Amino acid sequence: MGFFALTSQAENTVSLMQAITIAEKNDPWLHGNRLTQQAVHQRSIAAGTLPDPKVSIGMMNLPVDSWNTEQEGMTQLKVGVAQMFPRGDSLAIKQNQLKLDATKFPLMRKVRQATVKSTVSQLWLDAFLAQRTITLIEKDWALFEQIAEVAQVSYSNVVGKTRQQDVIRAQLEIVQLEDRLMLEKQQLETAIARLNEWLHVYDPSNAADTFDFDSQALVFNVSSQLPDLRLTRPELLKTAKYSRNRLAKVLLNHPALRVIDVKQQVVEKNVVLAKQQYKPQWGVNASYSYRDNMPSGDSRADLFSVGVTFDLPLFTDNKQDKQVAASIAESAAVKTEKLLLTKQMISAVEQETRQLKRLSERQKLYQQQLLKQTHNQAEASLTAYTNDDGDFSEVVRARIAQLNTKIAALNIDVEALKAVVRINYFFTQDDEPHQYIPSQKNVNTVLSQQFGDQ
Repeated sequence: MGFFALTSQAENTVSLMQAITIAEKNDPWLHGNRLTQQAVHQRSIAAGTLPDPKVSIGMMNLPVDSWNTEQEGMTQLKVGVAQMFPRGDSLAIKQNQLKLDATKFPLMRKVRQATVKSTVSQLWLDAFLAQRTITLIEKDWALFEQIAEVAQVSYSNVVGKTRQQDVIRAQLEIVQLEDRLMLEKQQLETAIARLNEWLHVYDPSNAADTFDFDSQALVFNVSSQLPDLRLTRPELLKTAKYSRNRLAKVLLNHPALRVIDVKQQVVEKNVVLAKQQYKPQWGVNASYSYRDNMPSGDSRADLFSVGVTFDLPLFTDNKQDKQVAASIAESAAVKTEKLLLTKQMISAVEQETRQLKRLSERQKLYQQQLLKQTHNQAEASLTAYTNDDGDFSEVVRARIAQLNTKIAALNIDVEALKAVVRINYFFTQDDEPHQYIPSQKNVNTVLSQQFGDQ
């Protein structure tokens, strides 16, 4: 069953919420991560188990002149067993270390889900931008054709003042518009192809369907309306209350940073484990030796042996001391990873926030002035030309300017939402509510609510 089971079969339309849901539900990486977690958990059980005892069987002191087992009293059939015990608390430490290491996998899945949500959202918005741009161009196509037709009629009429170059200009604009339309269709096809990667249904229990890529639609549409995307923590980004320390404190709960916390705890166990090397490793062994009877028929006593072995870590300068020092250095190195990632996150949030503020300002400029002004200019130039009081080239320029302004405003709306998506990634929490709310509300209204009072 393809992913369009969640969408309208008639329209083949995928909303942003549907795309995210499908991508998160059918991500093979998540299944592989769970399997790896199970593997680490199983290894933790094995790590806490004593090594297998060693059994030895042998013949001892056979006379080489006759190979007779009754000839010499020292000839024995010996069966022995030996058991080694790891140094100190090495077993318990290794087991706890692996159990601790297994706790990072749910956090890694959180990071992956946040990454998938961000990636799919941006790809969906790319597809929406191309699809909506195509709609705007096709909507104005008929108008440009009408302008070209008027120019042709006016030029054919000797009374009109339209020149041949005006006719050519109108035809040229239509050709250029057609080229622009093909470019946008290329952008849409590219975005859909990239989005398709995340929408393939994955069922680990059904390998046949998993690798049936023909069941997935190659072409589909995205919704015709922009979704309402909200910032997760807008209060942290207010200019009057902004604090990098406060932002860093919130970011420390991001699953990616918490994975580093787990990694640091695991590495710290290596320090404790390395210190166990100063303790001796003990072993016990026991053996039973069977002896055959004497040639006279008298029996010989069997023999039993028991012993203890241990090593002495006396020369620690170049071994144990170095292993402890290496573990301490490795633990300190992990701390720098957390600092570096925190700095990168803060920088990225600040960069995206500043970009979002400027986009919000540009949205207001377009909504309040540019869209209206270019519309009025296009209408005025067409009226003047119709009344034989304007220039034809001015009509064409005004219409092109109006179309370009609409497309530019659309680009700003989409880029603003993509910035919101990227910012929300950094505020991913374990108990994070879903921030994608289907709505018809205008994007600039949402941004003005979040940044208008700064």
